[in-house]
Amino acid sequence: MADYRRIKAAIDRISNLPDEILQHILCFIPMKLAITTSLLSRRWRHVWCEIPSLSLDVDTLTAASVNKTLTRYTALNTKSFHLTITAYTQNVPYIDRLIKFAMSHNVENLSLDFLHYYYEYKLPDFFCNSSSVKQLEINLSSSRMIVPECSVFWTSLHKLSLSWCRLSDDSMAKILSGCPVLEYLTLCNCYGLKVLDLSKSLHLRTLDVKLTVPVSVSTKIVAPHIHCLRFLNYESLSCTLVNVDSLTEAKLEVFFPVNRYLTFNDFRQVMVSKMLERLQNAEKLTFWGNFIQLLSLVEIHGVPFPMFKVKSLTLDTKISQYAIPGMERLLQNSPDLEKLTVRARNFNTSLEKHLDKYLKIKGFNLSTCWRSKDGASWSKCCVYAKSKNVASLVELVLKNTNKLDKMVVLLDEPYLKFKIKDVMVPTLPRNKNVNVVLSTTKLMALEKW
Repeated sequence: MADYRRIKAAIDRISNLPDEILQHILCFIPMKLAITTSLLSRRWRHVWCEIPSLSLDVDTLTAASVNKTLTRYTALNTKSFHLTITAYTQNVPYIDRLIKFAMSHNVENLSLDFLHYYYEYKLPDFFCNSSSVKQLEINLSSSRMIVPECSVFWTSLHKLSLSWCRLSDDSMAKILSGCPVLEYLTLCNCYGLKVLDLSKSLHLRTLDVKLTVPVSVSTKIVAPHIHCLRFLNYESLSCTLVNVDSLTEAKLEVFFPVNRYLTFNDFRQVMVSKMLERLQNAEKLTFWGNFIQLLSLVEIHGVPFPMFKVKSLTLDTKISQYAIPGMERLLQNSPDLEKLTVRARNFNTSLEKHLDKYLKIKGFNLSTCWRSKDGASWSKCCVYAKSKNVASLVELVLKNTNKLDKMVVLLDEPYLKFKIKDVMVPTLPRNKNVNVVLSTTKLMALEKW
């Protein structure tokens, strides 16, 4: 009896909370469950009807449930609306109605997630006219749908994310022209663009481009106003930078598919070199493992590196021999570098197993080409980091920097089989004031691309 009273008292305390707090709590549970709270008591009967965020799965809806949900929802404005759609043709009539419902409630954050192929559906024209939407995400999965080609008026849109969309230059131009205050643009596996011209997007500051599938059309990026670039390019380097003159921060990686035979040629190395030229004025750079190994290949072939103005550099890589030439040249060509962060981890890469084979065919001596200029070498296979290699890494950095103030080495816990205190950190006379920090962390949880 006493336990029952305590439980009842706890429930009553929750029920006594203001509607705004209860509605905020309901936003974190599935919509169907939120609606069932109306059965708890008279107090809860209408609480869900004004929750600021709605998340609906078309797969679970019927005509009756759609009508009931939309009729009972009484909020004048909707903060967030997330609609998940799967490939059942009988759901098509609900989609337009649900999108129109969200837009009629002045939705600010709108997300449409098509999980599977959905050939029959095309986004309606009214979808392209909204003064309330500030954030918009459209994921068309692997479908063949096209973002509407009519005129777009998203006058309040600040953040736009498009995934798996087939876009023409004209349709993209129409979208951009209708987003006068756009600040963040994300394109994930979007194809069909020949030129991504962002020169008229005067407020655009962040561009995030991800390509993890081959595309038949090369895309040139013209983005003179962006300050921040996140760029995951497919191994063919089919996406190129033409103008990023205002860039202050960039993060780059190249995606190599697993279990695919890779070939290398002079074209790829020239493309990497040209990409580096576009980054030379950025003050903050982040390079990931595959891109660093490509830099090593470029350095071994004697392709010129530009001089960089970078002050803060982050390298996310294995401590392996394949990183040495590229890392060394990068440091030597960064005379203003003040802070270096190395995030050392073991991650799968399809590139390593092809590099030796390629260089051997080209006639390079594998016993020397993966060493630093003073002969330093690291392990070839790095399932786990070695303390001597970490010490060698620190020494390599100190020998190739002049203005460095701080070096941070973050070692992924699964990558570590020794104690940090066992690492003998070298010191050099000209770098005696450099603050070297070694620590462990869970890098996989820390950041994903």
